[in-house]
Amino acid sequence: MVGSKKRIIFMGTPEFARIVMEHVLDWPLGEIVGVYTQPDRPSGRGRSPKPSPVKLLSIEKGLSVYQPENFKDRAEVDRLKAAEPDYLLVAAYGLILPEYVLKTAKEMPLNVHASLLPLYRGAAPIQRAIINGEKQTGISIMRLTPGMDTGPVLMRRTVDIEGSDTAQTLHDKLARIGGELLVQVLNRLQGEELPAEEQDHELATYAPKLTKKEALINWDRPAGEVHDLIRGMFPWPGAYFFWTSPEGRPIRIIVYPGKVGNQRPVGVKPGTLTGVEQGYLGIVCRDRIYLTPKVKPENSKEMSAQGFYCGFLQKCR
Repeated sequence: MVGSKKRIIFMGTPEFARIVMEHVLDWPLGEIVGVYTQPDRPSGRGRSPKPSPVKLLSIEKGLSVYQPENFKDRAEVDRLKAAEPDYLLVAAYGLILPEYVLKTAKEMPLNVHASLLPLYRGAAPIQRAIINGEKQTGISIMRLTPGMDTGPVLMRRTVDIEGSDTAQTLHDKLARIGGELLVQVLNRLQGEELPAEEQDHELATYAPKLTKKEALINWDRPAGEVHDLIRGMFPWPGAYFFWTSPEGRPIRIIVYPGKVGNQRPVGVKPGTLTGVEQGYLGIVCRDRIYLTPKVKPENSKEMSAQGFYCGFLQKCR
């Protein structure tokens, strides 16, 4: 029976891909014969190389792991061909795969993407959807083509974005659903022809990688937009503002997701700290007060609103 299972090459890197991979490992009709993930990258204060979540899971399961920078080396492609994969299954791998790599799949190369394609193609669809105030997003399972998330879609599932969702909570929901939906597609492909819907490329939108510069909060924006930015930037890179110490030194303060509060007090400028109420630090926006339960000053641990306002600020004064 083992010999009759579909041979799978899995390609992925971050936690999203690890969760999807767990579902593939449980698929009884297939076996992962090799895993491709990004090379270990420097991380942390020591900048020591850190293995990806997919690599760690692969080692735990005793799977062969490969970490090429790209597939320009013919030997890498030959090694992939030698594995004789029926499917290439890709989730947040971090490379756009050339056609000659995609053709190594005897049956189909499939990708799990965390948006309702053709919306939010690219690297940060989860975060961008929240930042842009979307109320829905989802998962798309598509047949891979050489472009960036341009392939025909075999199955979609819509997911509501709750007002309390952050990039982290939505990530976890979508990763689980992505794994489930990928297995559904694989099961369907074993017994029938599953039609693929070509994307309308004119409707495409894009979700480029986040930058720390984008995470700077403009308090002269409506509080709802500020809330979306903070949620979409959590946990990385963390939305922030600068507070100027009495010595004139700007200190970067990361703001944790909270909620929109009462209307802006008359005559109070955006960015003003209004104090602590019921465990929340108030910060004035264009129209209302934004309420955050925690902040993290640079080079400090995260602090409660009370600890920051009555401890950190008083200490700096």
